[in-house]
Amino acid sequence: MEHKTFHIEGLIEFLPRVFRDDRGFFLETFSMKWFEPFGQQPDFVQDNQSVSSKGVLRGLHFQKPPYAQGKLVRVTTGRALDVAVDLRKDSPTFGQHVTCLLDAEQHNVFYVPEGFAHGFVALEDNTTFLYKCTNFYNQPSEGGILWNDPALGIDWGINDPLVSPKDEVLPLLKNFDSPF
Repeated sequence: MEHKTFHIEGLIEFLPRVFRDDRGFFLETFSMKWFEPFGQQPDFVQDNQSVSSKGVLRGLHFQKPPYAQGKLVRVTTGRALDVAVDLRKDSPTFGQHVTCLLDAEQHNVFYVPEGFAHGFVALEDNTTFLYKCTNFYNQPSEGGILWNDPALGIDWGINDPLVSPKDEVLPLLKNFDSPF
């Protein structure tokens, strides 16, 4: 298992070993052992799945404490540009973001801990996005930041994404009082 860390503390990309032969392939898609070198033990309690057409953008979402969620995300078909924005108010990287290209052929996995807004854009039709969560969904705890906030400077890599009406009216970072 290889991994990659980023300039924002807590974000990790895992690159599982893929064993291929004439029958197909095998890989480990999750192991708690992955987190041992980082001194973390996330407790995943819920799995979610979405399927998106090319150009669909979902995010930037989070849940407020005490229902905050860490997420372990991957795609099983297609490709997606995944984005994590640091919302931890005492963090030296508050308001900064990281992108991670999730690719079904590469089988990479991205960990986004609590305290981040998260979103992705599907880069291919029928992109299947899977994620494990460290807390259960709680609708009253939903929150978000506007996906195209100029202060964030996120290059989503596409023009005119398909965004839900709910995601089009999320607040700007400058109008956001972080609960993290």
